Amino acid sequence: MQSPILLTGASGLIGGAVTNLLDRESRSWRSVSHRDSGWDPAHGTMADHVLGDADTVIHLAGESIAGLRWTNAKKQRIYDSRVYGTRAVAEAMARRDKPPSTLVCASAVGYYGDRGDEELTEDAEPGSGFLADVVRDWEAAADPAREAGVRVVHLRLGVVLSPKGGALGQMLPAFRLGLGGRLSTGDMWMSWVHLRDVARAFVRAGEDDAWTGVYNVTAPTPVTNRTFTHALGRVLHRPTALPVPAFAIKLGLGEMGDALLLSSTRAVPERLSKAGFTFEYSHVEPALKDLL
Repeated sequence: MQSPILLTGASGLIGGAVTNLLDRESRSWRSVSHRDSGWDPAHGTMADHVLGDADTVIHLAGESIAGLRWTNAKKQRIYDSRVYGTRAVAEAMARRDKPPSTLVCASAVGYYGDRGDEELTEDAEPGSGFLADVVRDWEAAADPAREAGVRVVHLRLGVVLSPKGGALGQMLPAFRLGLGGRLSTGDMWMSWVHLRDVARAFVRAGEDDAWTGVYNVTAPTPVTNRTFTHALGRVLHRPTALPVPAFAIKLGLGEMGDALLLSSTRAVPERLSKAGFTFEYSHVEPALKDLL
């Protein structure tokens, strides 16, 4: 009988997709949240009993980076929940006489920062800025598990597309009213990925012992914001003639708007391709048609 998979962050957008896939495959899993006794990601603690008999841990928990402006308190919650939360999981695994075999951690292409037109594989150097610093420390926080012999996989996620949340969920009301448009010049690269492909990547990472280290989980055809905007307009049969100037984004959203909406990240899934992973959705317009 297979040991159950333990998930943190199972109630989130990605967690819901992962658990739905595990259910369809009749896999045994259980979840732990920050409300459970013994698990406090913000303060970096996880009691030994929380792991139970899990042999694989899929770690998705973390403060949302979306919303309104990043206050200092919000930035601290983003950092602490990811870095201290991951370290708590890794240390709990490492304390075991026989540690669980696998830790699969969510990560993000924010690691690369704002890089213009540069094509970014997993070998690219880290960028600069708040998100790049968070991701670098987030991934390093898994070191205790790595040092204990656990197979650790970091899945650097791009912009995950789902009408239920994330970037697309926030865009839809304006676009459905015909009020959508490109952001600034529209030349910024967007490394997108369909939610279903994200779930498949997490489950595969937990199962395939050959997977280790960092993987970009982004569709193989990143697009510019202009291309994405036009594709979304065509799928919704709405005009997209109202661009949003950069100064308005910076004025309204501050550092968050600059980092999430105006930065350019052209990440490609080189290691996923070499591992034989095939995307159900490699092109953005068919992905949007499926989702909408």
